Amino acid sequence: MRPISETRVIVGMSGGVDSSVAAHLLIEAGYQVEGLFMDNWDEDDAYCTSAQDYQDARRVAEYLGIPLHKANFAKEYKDRVFAYFLEEHKAGRTPNPDVLCNREVKFKAFLDYAMRLGADKIATGHYAQVIENDGTFEMHKGVDHNKDQTYFLQAIGQKELSRTLFPIGHIPKPEVRQIAEDSGLHNFDRKDSTGICFIGERDFVEFLEKYLPAQPGEIQTLDGKVIGQHRGLMYHTIGQRKGLGIGGLKDFESEEPWFVCGKDLENNILLAVQGTNHPALFSSELNAIDIHWVNGKAPTSGFRCTSKNRYRQTDQACLVTVNADGISATVAYDEPQRAVTPGQWVVFYDGANCLGGGVIA
Repeated sequence: MRPISETRVIVGMSGGVDSSVAAHLLIEAGYQVEGLFMDNWDEDDAYCTSAQDYQDARRVAEYLGIPLHKANFAKEYKDRVFAYFLEEHKAGRTPNPDVLCNREVKFKAFLDYAMRLGADKIATGHYAQVIENDGTFEMHKGVDHNKDQTYFLQAIGQKELSRTLFPIGHIPKPEVRQIAEDSGLHNFDRKDSTGICFIGERDFVEFLEKYLPAQPGEIQTLDGKVIGQHRGLMYHTIGQRKGLGIGGLKDFESEEPWFVCGKDLENNILLAVQGTNHPALFSSELNAIDIHWVNGKAPTSGFRCTSKNRYRQTDQACLVTVNADGISATVAYDEPQRAVTPGQWVVFYDGANCLGGGVIA
């Protein structure tokens, strides 16, 4: 293993405070540090912040005294991430493009590019930790559980983790901001980016309509009563309340709000029920496919662990029964789960150790 002073690290710099502090900490630790800014979306629209992000990253790199490379991965992003995003919505599911962005762009295209530049390691500002255990690289949660990003990182494996540093994974976010301010970084109070990067602050339906033709249809109750019209199944997700355009129906005594509980894809029907805790909104188990195991080895028998089927969810106790193919499984929960959504990811944990995850089928 090379000494730190001879280890060349290229940091993925987005212009935000997290990646900026990551670069700063690596410099302080004695690494040979360079930055790289990734352009992943090259459509010219008012919602894309890439130009401003690059200026922020450039300003930080100049302040830290490190080179800043710039690479365009828009083709890789559109071919490997955005195309999947559209296909899943077209099929009525709700995908999470951030998982694929990490797997296909940040820890594949970026990693390969950095290696071609002569890097020994890459680093990012993600809230996660790499722990080496008897030659196996484990991915553990960031210590700041409000910011932990292992849910989005669970599709990367041993090759990537062996070459990756997460310099801020052991630091709470408020402390990261304080380090940035104390170090004189101009972006110490920059607002965190949220939501899907290529959509930005625009209306989701407005964005999707640019790429997929809408197919309006009926909204029905579980017993087949028509209660409204939807603009397209792709615009809705399980558990959704807002945007249904139904309420105050005279034939229903209850004034409780309506929620999406399912989709009849064959007949283009959106199914809805009343009440936050309606039984149709809950599932005791789910099926997962395309499972990726961080250590590269599928369990050979059922095992107990915790899991998340959406990012902000607290860990839920469950029994995972892995099928013979090693990449599909049944997940049975100790407590029924609300709004389990096809197309999203279920991610498995053993304490802080992220074991991997798969797509909810």
